[in-house]
Amino acid sequence: MIDPRFMAHALGLARRGLGRVWPNPAVGCVIERHGVILGRARTADGGRPHAETRALAQAGGAARGATAYVTLEPCAHHGATPPCAQALIDAGIARVVIAARDPDPRVDGGGVAMLRAAGIEVIEGVLDSEARSLQQGFLTRLAQGRPFVTLKLATSIDGRIATASGDSQWITGPEARAHVHAQRACHDAVMVGAGTARNDDPQLTVRGMGEVPQPVRIVLSRRLDLPVDSAMTRGTAPVWMVHGSKAPEDRRAAFAARGVSLIACPAGPGGHIDLSAALSELARRGLTRLYCEGGGTLAAALLSGNLVDRLDCYTAGLALGAEGTPALGAMGLSVLSDAPRLRLSEVRTLGPDILHRWTAG
Repeated sequence: MIDPRFMAHALGLARRGLGRVWPNPAVGCVIERHGVILGRARTADGGRPHAETRALAQAGGAARGATAYVTLEPCAHHGATPPCAQALIDAGIARVVIAARDPDPRVDGGGVAMLRAAGIEVIEGVLDSEARSLQQGFLTRLAQGRPFVTLKLATSIDGRIATASGDSQWITGPEARAHVHAQRACHDAVMVGAGTARNDDPQLTVRGMGEVPQPVRIVLSRRLDLPVDSAMTRGTAPVWMVHGSKAPEDRRAAFAARGVSLIACPAGPGGHIDLSAALSELARRGLTRLYCEGGGTLAAALLSGNLVDRLDCYTAGLALGAEGTPALGAMGLSVLSDAPRLRLSEVRTLGPDILHRWTAG
């Protein structure tokens, strides 16, 4: 059938917007008539213009009487731009095929109702599961009030991330590292704990992929006891630091002077930053997809708190032994039934290494 084919094309367009369009969803739109594509677009970087208005602009007057394939229900509310549902109506679109409804309370069926009230035929649910998978970040932010969290671990075959001396570059090979950069590119932000920031001085940028928008770089540090002059503060990509309410004022001022955005969060168990509160605040600031690169204490806390939606494990064929640094910090488990369980969803070979991708639920 023709509908799944053109919707698959729209989903491919939408996927290119992941990590680029937050706080808006990454949407794709294809305008077609008699099997010929008249316009196609995704949501623009930064979230505007929306996919529908961009595709309609390409199609021009030829859109009248055509079919629009949209990966998410067209918006029905007035925000920074007029409703996309109204733009489709005004363009004379005769038929709209939608992959998934938008659960945002400002839309949630309103776009479909507008279109049908204008006499437009609306078909729903074409490649719905694929569309929902693509929109995991947007949907998680709406349903749970936090970003979709991907936890990344790069380990030896015995689950170590460094030798006893701290040597860790590089456990995995160039193919796995390139894949990590691609994952950074399709997330809104990359996050590490204070220990990783101090020990590794990471840039947390996307490299080797040409000129691409950079993700927000986030560090969790209760007391902001980090070097002010670091690889991150010397870069141009945005840096956010999540800290405790008792972080010294002079440290806050020093980082603010370097252009760092500071986010105060309450303390959780053990005096550490309350991760649920931190993630909620990141969602409030618009983030939908968060890529966490450790270290072990932060990774263990996220898993213990059931805050990991996807776990990407890159495993290299070397062993570091018991004296090496484990990938996960202490989780306080005494019985297996308390351990977080994940479901294997993908296995991929990357050069000499293996990626195991696990999902929650």
